[in-house]
Amino acid sequence: MVYAKLPRTFQIPTPVGNYAPDWAIAMKKNDVKHIFFVAETKGSMSSMDLPVIERTKIDCAEKLFNSISTANVKYHKVATYQDLIDGMNTIG
Repeated sequence: MVYAKLPRTFQIPTPVGNYAPDWAIAMKKNDVKHIFFVAETKGSMSSMDLPVIERTKIDCAEKLFNSISTANVKYHKVATYQDLIDGMNTIG
C-alpha cells in the first residue's frame, strides 16, 4: 500500500479548470489495483460547503476516473476517514 501527499503539479484536467486532489492511496489486492483519491482534507466535502467551481471539478474528476476504471484498476471516492476505512475493509 502506498499513501502519498500529491504534489500541486498532479492535476486532473476538467472542463472548468484543473483539479488537484490532496492525497492518494494505492493498494493491490488479488491482482486488482485500488486507487483512493482523498479530494479535500480541509473543511467539509458537503456540496453546500464547497464553492460551486470546486464541487464541479471534483464531479468531473470522479466521472473521468469512473470512465477509465477497469476490472484491474478500481477508483473509489471517499468523503470522510470512516468512508476510507469502510472502503478499504470491503476490498476482498
